[in-house]
Amino acid sequence: MRKELLQVLNPATEEHVADVPAATPADVDAAVTRAAAAQRGWAAAAPADRARLLRRFAAAVDGHAEELARLEVTEAGHTLGNARWEADNVRDLLEFSAGGVERLNGRQIPVAGGLDVTILEPLGVVGVIAPWNFPMPIAAWATAPALAAGNAVILKPAETTPLTALRLAELALEAGLPEGLFQVLPGTGPVAGNALVEHPGVAKIVFTGSTRVGRAIMAKCAERVKRVTLELGGKSPNVVFADADLEAAAAAAPMSFLDNSGQDCCARTRILVQRSAYDRFLELLAPAVEEIVVGDPADERTQMGPLISRAQLDRVRSYVPDTLEGIRGKAPEGPGFWFPPTVLTGLPEDAPCAVEEVFGPVAVVLPFEDEADAVRLANATEYGLSGSIWTRDLGRALRVSRAVRAGNLSVNSHSSVRYWTPFGGYQQSGLGRELGPDALTAFTETKNVFLSTEA
Repeated sequence: MRKELLQVLNPATEEHVADVPAATPADVDAAVTRAAAAQRGWAAAAPADRARLLRRFAAAVDGHAEELARLEVTEAGHTLGNARWEADNVRDLLEFSAGGVERLNGRQIPVAGGLDVTILEPLGVVGVIAPWNFPMPIAAWATAPALAAGNAVILKPAETTPLTALRLAELALEAGLPEGLFQVLPGTGPVAGNALVEHPGVAKIVFTGSTRVGRAIMAKCAERVKRVTLELGGKSPNVVFADADLEAAAAAAPMSFLDNSGQDCCARTRILVQRSAYDRFLELLAPAVEEIVVGDPADERTQMGPLISRAQLDRVRSYVPDTLEGIRGKAPEGPGFWFPPTVLTGLPEDAPCAVEEVFGPVAVVLPFEDEADAVRLANATEYGLSGSIWTRDLGRALRVSRAVRAGNLSVNSHSSVRYWTPFGGYQQSGLGRELGPDALTAFTETKNVFLSTEA
């Protein structure tokens, strides 16, 4: 029986790049069998040996970083600078996780009549379902710590962006990781993804994607009492108080929602500005948005590339009114999935574009009156992934940081993700945390052992 082929297009040109066979449920079942066999040997290996092989994997990624970056530009339309950062992030995650292998310690707990210790044991086979918006790094967020904790990993990349994942699997084998330990199965969500979620041999699912799909995966995992980590949608606020450095805040605002063409769960697409500074902020924001360079992602001068697909372009267009009130940049015409940087003003605070995740280069600017109103607006969404607060008042920064319901906040900056600090969301933005010092323990079971010293 002939397999379905996944067609990979270059989003900047709409040119055909590759056809990749789509995995079937039978392929998933065979992969789980191979992974389970490889995992037993991997878990039994000395921690130093596992760490050494992960560092070799990191070195292989580093040696092919430019190749991986160019591949990401081609299949995902990322700017070259972003793609290079992503390849380096995979390397850094592997190095960081390798450093945790020999520090995955249990505890000795005081008890009467004996000795009580805890042991952190790997889960077994972990299924990772990665998105198309950051194909390489988000796949590595789960894969690196899961492998370091002694698990096997089956990665299902997004249908539109399987190429970097497949190349990473090749590099893992070249680095000496056991056959079957890290497998990549391109395929569709309803077929390969669903088979991975439902397979009884998969101990945990890590999913990054839409909240709608995340809910469905969570429900299926619940039926099997299967562990799950979900990194889902976002509608993040960028709160600018009147006492802030308005020039700095306005200069930083465009790339806080235009990075990766706005296809970022952390994008600060709700710009909330104190009313007394509203007009001045817009005066400063307009040239900053209009000057963004949108074009060929392979050109090192480009700041923003295309959207991932025709479907995503149509979705973004549906959110923007025909009569635009606000600020608009420029984008190429002709082939490619292009949409210009867009800032909407004059919308009600409950407009669809102000509360729903657009996942494109579109932001809204909304005024607020005071600190309490800012917090109310910042929390007026079902999401809670990230956000920024701009103020010179340290007390206000701390108060608002505590009041805003989001997992990742930054003050006077737009930084959200560092591989050595935890990442995750509140509410409909997800479940669990990735990255950071506890990343490996998320892929372990805690076993408690009591040894009696009584005769």
